Amino acid sequence: MTHTTSTLQLPEAPALLGTKGWILFLAAFITVCAVVPVLNLWVPADSVFHMSDYAVALVGKVMCYAICALAIDLIWGYTGILSLGHGLFFALGGYVMGMYLMRQIGTDGNYKSNLPDFMVFLDWKTLPWHWTFSDSFLATLLMIVLVPGVLAFVFGYFAFRSRIKGVYFSIITQAMTFAAMLLFFRNETGFGGNNGFTDFKRILDLPIATPAMRMTLFVLTGWALLMSYLFARWLVQSKFGRVLQAIRDAESRVMFSGYSPLPYKLTIWVISAVMCGIAGALYVPQVGIINPSEMSPANSIEMAVWAAVGGRASLIGPIVGAFLVNGMKSWLTVTAPEFWLYFLGALFIGVTLYMPQGVVGLMQKLSAKTKAEERV
Repeated sequence: MTHTTSTLQLPEAPALLGTKGWILFLAAFITVCAVVPVLNLWVPADSVFHMSDYAVALVGKVMCYAICALAIDLIWGYTGILSLGHGLFFALGGYVMGMYLMRQIGTDGNYKSNLPDFMVFLDWKTLPWHWTFSDSFLATLLMIVLVPGVLAFVFGYFAFRSRIKGVYFSIITQAMTFAAMLLFFRNETGFGGNNGFTDFKRILDLPIATPAMRMTLFVLTGWALLMSYLFARWLVQSKFGRVLQAIRDAESRVMFSGYSPLPYKLTIWVISAVMCGIAGALYVPQVGIINPSEMSPANSIEMAVWAAVGGRASLIGPIVGAFLVNGMKSWLTVTAPEFWLYFLGALFIGVTLYMPQGVVGLMQKLSAKTKAEERV
């Protein structure tokens, strides 16, 4: 009697991007690195093809928001954890960069002191301890990752270990960012109080308010967004990403299968927080200011709106949502500023009720329906 053994054949890992996907990715890369710089720096201002400084700044800002939306999609769309506190991590990354930019001012401030102007105004004599390494660019890059990452790890460890989930988790994340906002509003914390940080002049000892530096920051933000998208796509297609989706769909079954959800949830939570911190660090030198209002609960809710409008669990959807919502915001706050918040609320409710898969999901359904009709 012979025994035959068979080995379990696991499915091959899908390609990171298909042919069409790589073509679109390359087109986006060329647009960010070549087309936009040419249209802004070399095309004459009176040409119809000229891209204004305002447009460059707006798109750069929205790309930072798109990174946050992507981070929200990883934690909400793929893991089923709705965070209403990611505005805190975005602001922390911005504050770390802002501290470095304030030190770069040197003695060019209003009071001609090595201390930031707000410290001189408050009669401070020395820098607080948490400003110790703020004059080092390399230390700043490290802290942009560590500060939001460590805070997310500590918060997430205790929250996930206590099995807090659902609406309760959303509430405590919102409470966390609101408490941090109140803390940063206080002058004695050394973060500029309600005015925050502004009047930046240099970065890496180079003038910050020049066309070349503005375009450099724009290109870096575009690179960060594209690399974040590739990283997120690789992550969700890996075994780690499949476990995250299983936790989203049936956490109890995942536990019965021998997996502990805690390390998976904690890891993706920290990754999403770090992504928001990097986005905040890129946002501040382009916008020119950072203050505690960036930590407001409303900002965190907006991030969730971007992901919901574009389409959760699609990666490209949150990016589309960030551009779509912020584009409408820029237009409506000029034409009808008193109606913007009502429109935002109605948009979120409408998408939740009638387009649960967001704009991208709706487009996919329409495309599938068209193809089905063509076959008939």
